[in-house]
Amino acid sequence: MRLTHRVRPHHLLLALAPLLAVLPCQAQFKVVGPDGKVTYTDRPAEGAAGRPVNVGNTAAPEAALPYELRQAASRYPVTYYTTAKCTPCDAGRNWLRTRGIPFAEKSISTREESDALARTVGATELPAMTIGTQPVRGFGAEQWNALFDAAGYPRASQLPRSYKYAAATPLIAPPAAEPPQASAPEAPPAAAPAAPAPANPAGIKF
Repeated sequence: MRLTHRVRPHHLLLALAPLLAVLPCQAQFKVVGPDGKVTYTDRPAEGAAGRPVNVGNTAAPEAALPYELRQAASRYPVTYYTTAKCTPCDAGRNWLRTRGIPFAEKSISTREESDALARTVGATELPAMTIGTQPVRGFGAEQWNALFDAAGYPRASQLPRSYKYAAATPLIAPPAAEPPQASAPEAPPAAAPAAPAPANPAGIKF
């Protein structure tokens, strides 16, 4: 898996086009399938117990965000893809936090995750990001500023001081560990065979 940083400024105009479209003002939910495919819907996913599961990308409840930022995060949720020991990834993360962009961070460390990333953003270069459904590859402050401006994110951070970014999580969740199987109860030891009755040739009764 080759992880490199490559900025493509000539893609800027193409990247801005989807974000300039007017979208309905309603909450969006991001759903990541087992194969890493990302889809967006206006209805929350159903949990295992049939309860709605909020799969949005912000690391804190959207209700805690100021109105302008909440609207942008609802329309264009951000997912940031990184890997360990990646200087451009660190620079991009710091840039997002400085501008006050709420985002969910997904780490890439396996071939399976790299393949899922390629299906999502079209390449395995890191860092990468999705703003709504728009994939963004590589870190470039000028390009990112233009994209977030077009998406309606405030230029200056409006995050509350109490806001905390969630730690990065694997792009593909590891399989749940199977519970240990209970060992079969040990069989009780077999009873010792009864000793033979002593011979009693005299016929004495006790």
